[in-house]
Amino acid sequence: MSASLSLLKPSVTVRGQFSEKSSISARTRRTAAAPKKMRLSAAVVTGVEVKDVPTTPIEGQKTGTSGLRKKAAIFSEGNYLGNWVQSLFLALPQEEVNGSTMVLGGDGRWFNKEASQIIIKLAAGNGVRKMYVGQNGYLATPAASAVIRARGAMGGFIMSASHNPGGPTEDWGIKFNYSAGDPAPEKITDEIYGYTQTVNVLKMAEIPDVDLTKIGVTKFGDFEVEVIDPVADYLTLAKTVFDFDLIKSLVTRADFAMKFDAMHAITGAYARPIFVDVLGADPESCVNDVPKEDFAGGHPDPNLTYAEELVKTMFAPDAPDFGAASDGDGDRNMILGNNFFVTPSDSVAIIAANAQCIPYFKSGLKGLARSMPTAAALDRVAAKAGVECFETPTGWKFFGNLMDAGRLSICGEESFGTGSDHIREKDGPWAVLAWLSILADRNKDVPVGGDKVSVEQITKEHWATYGRNFFSRYDYEGCESAPCEAMVEHLRVLAAAAKKGDMYGTYELDFADDFEYTDPIDGAVASKQGVRFCFTDGSRFIFRLSGTGSSGATVRMYIEQYEADESKQGVDAQVALAPLIKVALETSKLTEFTGRETPTVIT
Repeated sequence: MSASLSLLKPSVTVRGQFSEKSSISARTRRTAAAPKKMRLSAAVVTGVEVKDVPTTPIEGQKTGTSGLRKKAAIFSEGNYLGNWVQSLFLALPQEEVNGSTMVLGGDGRWFNKEASQIIIKLAAGNGVRKMYVGQNGYLATPAASAVIRARGAMGGFIMSASHNPGGPTEDWGIKFNYSAGDPAPEKITDEIYGYTQTVNVLKMAEIPDVDLTKIGVTKFGDFEVEVIDPVADYLTLAKTVFDFDLIKSLVTRADFAMKFDAMHAITGAYARPIFVDVLGADPESCVNDVPKEDFAGGHPDPNLTYAEELVKTMFAPDAPDFGAASDGDGDRNMILGNNFFVTPSDSVAIIAANAQCIPYFKSGLKGLARSMPTAAALDRVAAKAGVECFETPTGWKFFGNLMDAGRLSICGEESFGTGSDHIREKDGPWAVLAWLSILADRNKDVPVGGDKVSVEQITKEHWATYGRNFFSRYDYEGCESAPCEAMVEHLRVLAAAAKKGDMYGTYELDFADDFEYTDPIDGAVASKQGVRFCFTDGSRFIFRLSGTGSSGATVRMYIEQYEADESKQGVDAQVALAPLIKVALETSKLTEFTGRETPTVIT
């Protein structure tokens, strides 16, 4: 459906339309706050007529680490999206926007098609000279980062709500990545929010909708839209990172089988071109690989609960050797072996420990990093390798500074995010290719029909060398926000009063705090990043609220316990962690505060 103002009556509200009087529901009430003054002019691209569309500020457009996320119905109503995009252009330095090049793409979810046209027209209206847009509006988040970097763009728009469901009644989101391909810093996101409270004019180019289904260039005066292959730049980069011949020697073996589940999300557009067309994998190795606007009614979060189809396949008697899944926008991953699950914390540590088989890391590792809730398996790899290991708040932007400073090579989060400094986003396909590289390297001298080295064997050998960090995460999704916040405040009070030597069941406290991070590069301080109780035996539990959903609150409880004794490393994680889980739940009073008896997801 076109969003061109010249074709629509102002009094009619349609999906994605700019309206002269935006009709936003009471839950997104307008506000009169005015911390930022509107700039009255923007550069005009020659040959493009720009119409000033009146609008009114809309409350609640606070932009966070993952951009702005709301229900799709809110974004598609009136000027909701337009206000945010215009505010972004106001927040960016005008001299950088004028005549600039930008990138646009997303995960294929509902409303992306209409949103693409709105963003293109506002870009032209605000002085952008060229837009690179993924065909059909497709660009996985890691691919968008790669395109921004490869094409020298000022930045790019990523239309995604990540691992959250899609559809008219589900989630939608948008974020802006800067010229290094990394999410916009807080300085910019705070500026965006300031302008959303005062924006009163949308600079809308009066151009027709662009056909995004066909690769090629469309020009309107000096403004140009180039529709590009969404896979090409990413694949070119991947070939410089990995030894594709080595990987191909594994996936084409007669005795090797794999399954990649795209969960009807954006990596479906990448799976077949990379794994099948280039690496030669069996076409049946890719499943659910056609992106759908509603992800076929599924929840595109690659974990043991929502990737149920893949889990059943990998835990069957005749399971493939290797399994993997990725999420809505392609930046997360889950790794499985034959009847074996690799935790994200173990996965990043194993990749780092075996990095020498990946050409990109032949010269060695600069440093390693993990988010604070992620198990400390990576720390032990860093110590043995003699490199720095950073503990950061949750959020990929904290890794970007370290990468840009040349102090970080590989990093990861327990929330199924893994990546390296080849781009500035976490990268699901990268993690899959890294694991295939490790398997290929370990099996290169094993004859077909021989006893192959498995995912399970690689993982258990890693534990034998470094010890095992038993880890589990409990997610309580869709909770009422107020009681969750009260629970976290209760934990903060407990942590502040706690003393070294206090006993929590059989666990002796080392320290408790509300994690605070000072960026070693720019000195920026991030506080209140999660309440943690750490014990003298290396065990710990952590509570934090997640900000990646579009509504309500998600409580995340993280449990970790270290085991150096190889004879005890084979115990099921839930059994090993049961006593500490009991202590954590009793300490937090989670059930009392939230009313939840059981988690939504256990990882």
